[in-house]
Amino acid sequence: MKYDTYAFICTRDKAPTVTRNNLTHYLSRAGVKTKLLVGQDSIFSGYKNAFEMVKPKANDTIILCHDDIEILSDIHLFHNELERHLSQHKAGFAGIAGTTLLGEDAVWWDHKRWKQGLHRGHVYHGKDLHSYDNTFYGKPGQVVVMDGLFLAAKAKTLTAIGLDKPDYFKGSWDYYDILYTLKAHNLKLINKTVPIIVLHNSFGDLAGRDSWLENRKGFIKNHKLPVSCN
Repeated sequence: MKYDTYAFICTRDKAPTVTRNNLTHYLSRAGVKTKLLVGQDSIFSGYKNAFEMVKPKANDTIILCHDDIEILSDIHLFHNELERHLSQHKAGFAGIAGTTLLGEDAVWWDHKRWKQGLHRGHVYHGKDLHSYDNTFYGKPGQVVVMDGLFLAAKAKTLTAIGLDKPDYFKGSWDYYDILYTLKAHNLKLINKTVPIIVLHNSFGDLAGRDSWLENRKGFIKNHKLPVSCN
């Protein structure tokens, strides 16, 4: 049986950008069936509605990604890296950046733990390839949770964890990535960062906004932390 790969790109911006156009063009060339979810009120409902719309087979691959990234990897490498992990027994999510230890603060990119070598992944941050920061978190490998700029999983994994926004989240756009990947980890599935190269047109400056802080607070109250995959 042939399995498909879908990408769900959830965005509040109705006007297209150069970055978004580059992303959708790359995915199209890679044979990925892309659902651009424009003008959404919530990333949770956006992803859930798209999932229900396409009715994927259990072993179809679903990519959840930001609209402000460009994928720079060779297309064959892109597919091979996803398949190499997602075809494994007990595979959870494949992603770009994450941590082996989520502390009591529920901030995956905590700098102290970064210096301790507990993070995994590699991301270029910047407006374009002429001006960017080369952010190396750590060598690829198993993690507890991952950043939502790029996540991929089999449809059966998304069915198992559920995509709904929990009642304890007040904001509609934050902490979905930590929630989804931790739920997969708690189901004894293995999350891994993979060496797919991504340019992210953001430096994480939305972290710290009110909705992010509120959802972080709700997450901490409702999950037992710290949690580690070591």
